[in-house]
Amino acid sequence: MDFGISDEMRMLVATVRDFIAQELEPHEQQIEDEGVLPDHLATSITTKAVGLGLYAMNVPQQWGGAGLSCIDRMIVEEQYGRTTDILVRRAFGNVYEVLWGATDAQKERYLCHSATGERTGSICITEPAAGSDAAAITTRARPQGDGWSINGMKHFISDAHWSDYFIVSAMTDPNAGHRGISLFLVDKETPGVTIGRDQTMMGLRGTSHCEIFFDDAHVDAEQLLGPKGTGFAQILGTLNQVRLAQVGARMVGKSAMLTELMIDQANDREQFGTRIGDFQMVQQMIADSVIEVNAARGLVLRAAWEIDQGRDGRDLIAMVKVNASETVNRIADRAVQIFGGLGYCKDLPIERYFRDARISRIYDGASEIHRMVIARDALEHGSTLFDTLAV
Repeated sequence: MDFGISDEMRMLVATVRDFIAQELEPHEQQIEDEGVLPDHLATSITTKAVGLGLYAMNVPQQWGGAGLSCIDRMIVEEQYGRTTDILVRRAFGNVYEVLWGATDAQKERYLCHSATGERTGSICITEPAAGSDAAAITTRARPQGDGWSINGMKHFISDAHWSDYFIVSAMTDPNAGHRGISLFLVDKETPGVTIGRDQTMMGLRGTSHCEIFFDDAHVDAEQLLGPKGTGFAQILGTLNQVRLAQVGARMVGKSAMLTELMIDQANDREQFGTRIGDFQMVQQMIADSVIEVNAARGLVLRAAWEIDQGRDGRDLIAMVKVNASETVNRIADRAVQIFGGLGYCKDLPIERYFRDARISRIYDGASEIHRMVIARDALEHGSTLFDTLAV
């Protein structure tokens, strides 16, 4: 494994970081205060990002994206952790890898236009009784005429208000278990599709998390995404990429940013006639944070390398999901402690970072679920898990 970064990647990372600092950070407080990103501002941000070639960098070049390798993408995604979720979505896109397996007609209709920012999609999997257990969905798709009729309900659908199409999981064969799940591309204006209430969250202000209802929503046969009955496998593949990027790399970036803020505060603030960075307990919090950021980053890059070698890397991604999400929560808590009362006050963004970090241990599979996956893998493979020659 080569840990070197090319000059081109250094330039790209610098461009992304400058864009975040100049075009995104100035709007963070407005979003926090108002709870929304105004449409005109969202459109302006997307237009600027597209013009600089920063939008949808995960999409392969033949469909309009930058075609970054997985490692290069994670290096860039780490920078996204330095700003607010909704600004990342509008500036850099949220195009799901499941679309790579679409038909040519579907790619033209959805993927290619998503890569240019003309269209935006959300993935609709979660239901009130089916969170971590994606196979427990009750949304049904029944054959009807020349297509399918979808009935059911989804919730916690991120970006639903802004999206104009949805990737929907539905049961097409209730007797087949997870092999009876299929995916469908559903346009928002489809009759029978209703966007429900925005479910207000503790953090992630500005990103909508909505209920979506499907009441005899008819889609053509051409809206089936991938072969019938392969939806669950497609979901797992897509969520692995999401976990590695949005929970892995981005939480590493947020952890690094918080650690930098802690270091500055420890150097600048004085108590009892000395800077607080001279106190051993503060030094321990900073040292632990520096160690944990670098360890989490290494695990993310190792998983990305596995994917670039053509492996699915799901065992490592499960470790990334647990490690990065819990790392950012520990570091956010330390940041509040080092900043003291101001860390708990809305005058500084520390308390927002603390709130935003908490969801990372829940979405895309709770830590407890991933620990179960890791343990089962360990019990099956035993000591070979630690064989460095097995990479």
